[in-house]
Amino acid sequence: MNFEDIQTVKQLLSVPQKIVIVPHKNPDGDAIGSTLALWHYLNNTGQEATIIAPNDYPKFLKWMPGNEHILNFERENSQAREKIDAATLIFTLDFNHLGRIGQMESFLEKSTATFIMIDHHQSPADYALITYSDVTMSSTCEMVYNFIASLGDTDKITPEIADCLYTGIMTDTGSFKFASTTSRTHIVVADLIEKGARNTTIHHQIYDTNSPNRLHLLGCALKNMVILENYRTAYITLSQEELDAYGYQKGDTEGFVNYGLTLEGIIFAVIFIENKEEGIIKISFRSVGEFSVNEFARAHFDGGGHDNAAGGRSELSLPETATRFESLLNSYKNQLKS
Repeated sequence: MNFEDIQTVKQLLSVPQKIVIVPHKNPDGDAIGSTLALWHYLNNTGQEATIIAPNDYPKFLKWMPGNEHILNFERENSQAREKIDAATLIFTLDFNHLGRIGQMESFLEKSTATFIMIDHHQSPADYALITYSDVTMSSTCEMVYNFIASLGDTDKITPEIADCLYTGIMTDTGSFKFASTTSRTHIVVADLIEKGARNTTIHHQIYDTNSPNRLHLLGCALKNMVILENYRTAYITLSQEELDAYGYQKGDTEGFVNYGLTLEGIIFAVIFIENKEEGIIKISFRSVGEFSVNEFARAHFDGGGHDNAAGGRSELSLPETATRFESLLNSYKNQLKS
């Protein structure tokens, strides 16, 4: 944030506010970690803050300190709408367009509150008074750390805040292996550990707790993997029938897409997941190197994200979506080969 934005935020927070903090729909570790960290910080400094998540999120994120105070807009609609109506200040974290919050979009659009955006995705919309947007950042959690630091309050980072921030940075960097992990990221993480982040416990909570159903579903996903060596690409499909057969729970497919990138010579990996309730195919794209999955997702699958990690959707059937995807690859053959 620039000096002027910092001074504006300080002025806003110098008086009591009724604050709502919002992550994107289907929130991940960075979204939940950043919102909870900011919630702890604001409440610890005398503000009245509430987190409203657009919908539910995976069980493996629900251990984080303060999780029990998050309102689910779908499940606790009346209470959530009252909070939005009363809000004087709304923080939107880990997304940069109100279309990313599902049914909440229309309610936030009607709000007269002041908006502050903190996000690291490309092409931010222009709805906030303060837009702290930086695509070079590893995660929104790293940005929340910087936000607190810019206010001169790193001494107010408690072990609970440190746990939440560490979780988001760890998950959004793929355990610190993605190119977005910088020397600054490691400096921030080191300080969080100094301030009480339980790095070993957090890793275990996120990555080392599986159900038998999830492992069987992973086996199914790997069996379905299609490898297109000529395009250095691998993709996985999972139908609704397969998800149901293995008792799918939200979050069970987290990380599945990355298995394609473990194959020698593969630089582009995709997973297509059927969601009959929404009538769409949900898509996750991953890449290594120079190939931009953000540009690919924006151009063809109504999506976007980062250069090496993006999401998208298709309203075709699962087989039709996979066929269309394969047909697009020839246009990118030179990029994928380089």
